[in-house]
Amino acid sequence: MTSLKYMSGFGNEHASEDPRYPGALPEGQNNPQVCPYGLYAEQLSGSAFTCPRATNRRSWLYRILPSVCHKPFQPLQEGHLTHNWDEVEPDPNQLRWKPFEIPKASQNKLDFVSGLHTLCGAGEPRGRNGIAIHIFVCNTSMLDRCLYNSDGDFLIVPQQGKLLITTEFGKMLVEPNEICVIQQGMRFSVEVFGETRGYILEVYGAHFELPDLGPIGANGLANPRDFLVPVAWYEDRKIPRGYTVISKYQGKLFTAQQDFSPFNVVAWHGNYTPYKYHLENFMVINSVAFDHADPSIFTVLTAKSTRPGVAIADFVIFPPRWGVANNTFRPPYYHRNCMSEFMGLIKGHYEAKEEGFQPGGASLHSMMTPHGPDADCFEKASKAKLEPERVAEGTMAFMFESSLSMAVTEWGLKTSNCLDKNYYKCWEPLKSHFNPNCK
Repeated sequence: MTSLKYMSGFGNEHASEDPRYPGALPEGQNNPQVCPYGLYAEQLSGSAFTCPRATNRRSWLYRILPSVCHKPFQPLQEGHLTHNWDEVEPDPNQLRWKPFEIPKASQNKLDFVSGLHTLCGAGEPRGRNGIAIHIFVCNTSMLDRCLYNSDGDFLIVPQQGKLLITTEFGKMLVEPNEICVIQQGMRFSVEVFGETRGYILEVYGAHFELPDLGPIGANGLANPRDFLVPVAWYEDRKIPRGYTVISKYQGKLFTAQQDFSPFNVVAWHGNYTPYKYHLENFMVINSVAFDHADPSIFTVLTAKSTRPGVAIADFVIFPPRWGVANNTFRPPYYHRNCMSEFMGLIKGHYEAKEEGFQPGGASLHSMMTPHGPDADCFEKASKAKLEPERVAEGTMAFMFESSLSMAVTEWGLKTSNCLDKNYYKCWEPLKSHFNPNCK
């Protein structure tokens, strides 16, 4: 595979043209009477026209044919993709899933779209407020079809297998331990190279931002320069048998036919783009004296709500780092939270539960549902000699945290057959150490 090129910077104003056609970007204006090389100018708006300049997002695309050239949309069977949060009764229990099974291609061919399975979520795409968490399992590439999401943004976390994602802005190779964000309305197609699995956080009504750093200062956490944006690449390809454009609209899927590739953008400029990020570039902040700082110090991206300091969703990671706190129980503390906590594991062993929580699996601790280290972890950490130590070496766990109370789908609770019904037992061996005579 030819090495791909990228531009760096989060939310930057970028400009790119395919080197095969220099000068494809108009000079000094967005929408000339006649574009260079006879291209069409098309604006993709990611915010209202009148949003403040700091949050205004749009890009101009210069393409061989505009996106409007397609047949009418027709409904497509959604499979296990849903935003119906009333399929089953609410379940406040601690939930954990074993690794989600990837079918063999010889048994059931699934591409990225047909392999989407909604696990949980809240809110509603028509009201533009909410989230959904999906699992994708696939074993074949998308052939002459693409997807765009009218409802919101996809934050994609591959766990097994790499993704070659072709977008209208260019190509991105996204491997495990990297993430990418495909923002609302952007058409993309996914090529895979074998059995592939991962997680998706979908956000309705807000875009992801870098978290504010406050007293941390100007540097730290995910640095803007480490976010990568693809460079322009196009194909002028006719498909007489038809190219399928799939729209996710109001939680449903629809397909439209056209006879050309949608990846016909020769040049583009703007600040509304897809992007990727390597999690190893995260600059970790941690306690160096005693006690824990809260896990918000591990936030990579946030989608803000209208309430200050409260997120519709945060993307948080637990990367390799040093643990040096004195006189401190170092694993994550026992917790009841006004937020919902969904966790996944890309690789390794999560420090609070080294057994049972496996790569490719997940857990959900709903609002005010208690959770924390299992009995084995508590006993070991309570007696350990406190020396500087590497924590989570060779591991990458992550959390989708939300201020919304999430419901689990029927697929998540029943059809997937991955729910670990013995999860609660990991806390049963916890015993009382209370001694009124020992202060």
